Amino acid sequence: MSTKRNTDCSQNSEAQSTASGSDDVSGADSGKKTFALATFKVIENLLLIIVVLMTLGGVAFELLAIYSVQKISLADILLIFLYLEVIGMVAVFYSDRRSAFVYPIFIAITALARLIILQGKDMAPENILYEAIAILILALSAIVIIRLNRI
Repeated sequence: MSTKRNTDCSQNSEAQSTASGSDDVSGADSGKKTFALATFKVIENLLLIIVVLMTLGGVAFELLAIYSVQKISLADILLIFLYLEVIGMVAVFYSDRRSAFVYPIFIAITALARLIILQGKDMAPENILYEAIAILILALSAIVIIRLNRI
């Protein structure tokens, strides 16, 4: 009697797992799913390489502009940091196979700081205050995301 109960339970759990779709690539069209996943990984890797190459191109153009002007400003340094953060985001995504939501927030903080520096004297004081509040909100959201990832 207990044997019949065990087989009924195992059949029930198999039916539930099949109905919930928890099987990754098994089944009649497992070859199609495997091919699709492999195709998506290739596309993902190609796009990551393109992002890195475009970022390195931007860095090269910025360094050439700095060299031609023979002057380095804080805005230039922040722009290089933006490029560095993009490369860091790609590296984290490539190594962990997941998107790190903190890096776009860091990029936004750096971009807003650069905008404040570039337009600081010409901008209305209330706009500077709004952008500073936006930086504060982004920083707080980064703290929350980092703390939630530790849990």
